[in-house]
Amino acid sequence: MNDAMAEPEPVDETSEPEASDTAAPRDGAHEPAAAAPLEVVRELTGHPGVDAHLARLVEVDDLPADGHLEVYEDVHRGLRAELTSLDAHPAPRPYENRS
Repeated sequence: MNDAMAEPEPVDETSEPEASDTAAPRDGAHEPAAAAPLEVVRELTGHPGVDAHLARLVEVDDLPADGHLEVYEDVHRGLRAELTSLDAHPAPRPYENRS
C-alpha cells in the first residue's frame, strides 16, 4: 500500500445514531394535509373502454398518496391495452380471403 494514501476509518456499526437522526419534530412543525378531492371535471371520450379506465381515477381522491401509484399503474395498463387493441387486425371473415 502506498504511504501517501490514508487508510479509511473503520465504521462502528454498533454505535448509536446521531441525535439528528432520531430527533422528534419541533413544536410547530406542519403535519401533512389530509387527502382532499381534486374535483377535476372528467369529460367522456366516447370510447367505453377508455371511459371505464379513466373513471377509476376518481378512487385516488379518497386514498392517501402512497395508494395513488397502484391506481395510476392499473389505469395506465388498461389504457395501453385499449390502444394496443386498436392496432390489432380483426380476424378475416369467411370468404374475405379470395384471391
